[in-house]
Amino acid sequence: MKLPLPAFMLAALAATAGSACLAGGVPAVAHDHGRAPVAQHTEPFVASTAKPFAQRMDDAMAVMDAGMRAAAMNGEPDHDFVAMMIPHHQGAIDMAKALLLDTRDPELRNLAQGIITDQQNEIRLMQAWLARHPKPAPGLNPAPADSR
Repeated sequence: MKLPLPAFMLAALAATAGSACLAGGVPAVAHDHGRAPVAQHTEPFVASTAKPFAQRMDDAMAVMDAGMRAAAMNGEPDHDFVAMMIPHHQGAIDMAKALLLDTRDPELRNLAQGIITDQQNEIRLMQAWLARHPKPAPGLNPAPADSR
């Protein structure tokens, strides 16, 4: 059963999104997928109480952004979407694990555990899709289907 996100959770997510900036309003990691990254974060995310929650969330987002920028893109929309969504979904898993270290709220624990399970399943589906759809050679991308 999918539950709507409570207003306080949406507010917390919005506040956390703003914490990705350094002092002075400079983005810690730019969302300029496909271009040279502003900051590199190559270490895998580890959920640990050694860091405060806000730092764990920043770390998870930095790893996710780096993974999305490093995704093997080939210009074919279906492939590129799936290639970028895998690290995006892993980012959701990492953020849920970060929350589980602190929250005692049963509804949020259930939500975070559901995110982990659902996103892991979707990652497996996307990896299987990529295995069945190898990257086409450059210049051989099929024309998009008419969606009318």
